[in-house]
Amino acid sequence: MRSKRTDKEAALAAKRHAAQAAIGQIRHDCRLGVGTGSTANEFIALLPEVRDRITAVASSSQATTALLSELGFEVLPLGQCGTLDLYVDGADETDNHRRLIKGGGGALTGEKILVASSRRFVCIVDESKRVKLLGKFPLPVEVIPMARSAVARKLAAMGGQPQYREGVVTDYGNDILDVRNLSILDPVEMETEINQIPGVVTVGLFARRRPELVIVGTAQGAYSL
Repeated sequence: MRSKRTDKEAALAAKRHAAQAAIGQIRHDCRLGVGTGSTANEFIALLPEVRDRITAVASSSQATTALLSELGFEVLPLGQCGTLDLYVDGADETDNHRRLIKGGGGALTGEKILVASSRRFVCIVDESKRVKLLGKFPLPVEVIPMARSAVARKLAAMGGQPQYREGVVTDYGNDILDVRNLSILDPVEMETEINQIPGVVTVGLFARRRPELVIVGTAQGAYSL
C-alpha cells in the first residue's frame, strides 16, 4: 500500500511535470494570462525561467497577483494589454473532449474573462482531474448576492443540490454556489442554460470555449489531450 506521503509526492510531481510542459508553450514577446490554483502555482514558480519573454496578466487580483509580484513580475491589467497570446490555468475536472469544470479556487469569473480574451488557452492538470463525465466535482456558480436564493432554487429545479460557499467573497464581491449531483450530459447546453439564469455572473463550466490543449501530468511525465 502506498503511503500518504508517497501519494502526495506523486501528485506534486504530476503537477510539476504539467507545469514544465506548459512553459514550453511560451514564445517570445508573449502576453501571458496566468490562472489560479495549486497546479497554476507550480507554473508560476517556473516563470522566472522565461522572464524576458512575457508580459503577465493575472486571473485573480489577489492570489495570483500576489505570487507573481513576489517573484518580481509587474502584473498588468487586461485593459492595458488587449488580446492575450496565451492563457495557462488548471482545472478541477477535464473530460476527454477538453471540456472543463473550474472555479474551485473562487476565481472563475476572472478566469473566464481571460480565456475569452486569449488567442490560445492551455489547461494543465494532474491525472486525477481527468474524468469520463463531468460533475463529480461540485460545479461552482458565481452569483450576485441578492439573487443567491433565487438562483439556488433554479439550480435545484435542474436536479442539482446547491450549497452556499460560506465565508467566500469573490474578487468582484459576489457569492459562490457549489452544485452537486448535476447530470452534465451536455456541458455546452448546461453552460448556456445556467448562464441565462438572472443573477448568475458565470458558471464554472468551460465547454463553449474549450482549451486548445490540455496537458495532463503524471508522476513520470506529461501527455496531451
